[in-house]
Amino acid sequence: MTNPEPRQRKIIHIDMDAFFASVEMRDEPKYRDIALAVGGSERQRGVISTCNYEARKYGVRSAMSTAWAKKLCPHLTVVRGRMQVYREISQSVRAIFARYTDLIEPLSLDEAYLDVTDCQQLHGSATLIAEAIRNDIRNELNLTASAGVAPIKFLAKIASDLNKPDGQFVITPNEMQSFIDTLPLEKIPGVGKVSLQKLQQAGFFVCEDIRNTDYLALTRRFGRLGHSLWNRSHGVDNREVTPHRQRKSVGVERTFPTNISTFDECWQIIEHKLFPELYERLGKASPDYSITKQGIKVKFADFQLTTIEHVHGRLDLPYFRELLQEVLTRQNGREIRLLGLSVMLKPEDELRQLPLELF
Repeated sequence: MTNPEPRQRKIIHIDMDAFFASVEMRDEPKYRDIALAVGGSERQRGVISTCNYEARKYGVRSAMSTAWAKKLCPHLTVVRGRMQVYREISQSVRAIFARYTDLIEPLSLDEAYLDVTDCQQLHGSATLIAEAIRNDIRNELNLTASAGVAPIKFLAKIASDLNKPDGQFVITPNEMQSFIDTLPLEKIPGVGKVSLQKLQQAGFFVCEDIRNTDYLALTRRFGRLGHSLWNRSHGVDNREVTPHRQRKSVGVERTFPTNISTFDECWQIIEHKLFPELYERLGKASPDYSITKQGIKVKFADFQLTTIEHVHGRLDLPYFRELLQEVLTRQNGREIRLLGLSVMLKPEDELRQLPLELF
């Protein structure tokens, strides 16, 4: 007796288009035809949270310092965010999702996975369901969303970015492997700049290159990343859509191709690379940036790992400077091979009781 084939899932990834900025443009007509960003002021060492598509033409991006954004786009208008408004609209969006499925996994205020495998509406077509959701959002909230439809989560997320803004992209089961084969490795979650450089040096550029290599050789050279890339390149992603998950922390780290040793080298990497990445990730996990701790970790050339974290109620770049000074007292002349930043998130029940404030 043979085991039945696993049922093909239907996953939709919905991503609101430039969410915070789009809400401001919707509510204030004077913002609609200009380059607009939501974030902090230059004088307060502010950071851009999100920006509209007009601003993106000039290279403005989320997690970029406001001062640098204004250099790229001198006529950029920067407004302070209205977190309570964004939260209320996000709840309305999720209520629209709930018309079609109970299996909703929010990733942030502006994006979510939906499993519509068992949805009977619109003949059970995930493509038509995604279109209906986007139409509901447009008609009821006067905002736009983009969607990706695929049998597995990582492809649905990639697909939602392919026809932005206000579009969708569908990857059917029959098209899945051919789509994956031509997918650049930098599109795969978990492949950062350093990993990509090493992969390309080894002759790996697209998923087909990974699929056609030897698994044991790949994992010997790249470890867990090699195993993950092998699975993704073969269309394997068994993660289910999880309706509720509470994230406890957010972190970023960088392993250096060449060891570093000085405070100034570490600080340059923190200020210009790690902190912007952490800011962007924290904005997804906790859009009001409420935290309980900030932490820093260092792995020295002898592979000894040391971590320091202290209670701190809000993401604060200068505070990481203090933590760096403290952690480097343990250096004892050793070079540094890895540097990381982390924050501990406030529990959800505490967040619901806090006054909402942004930037």
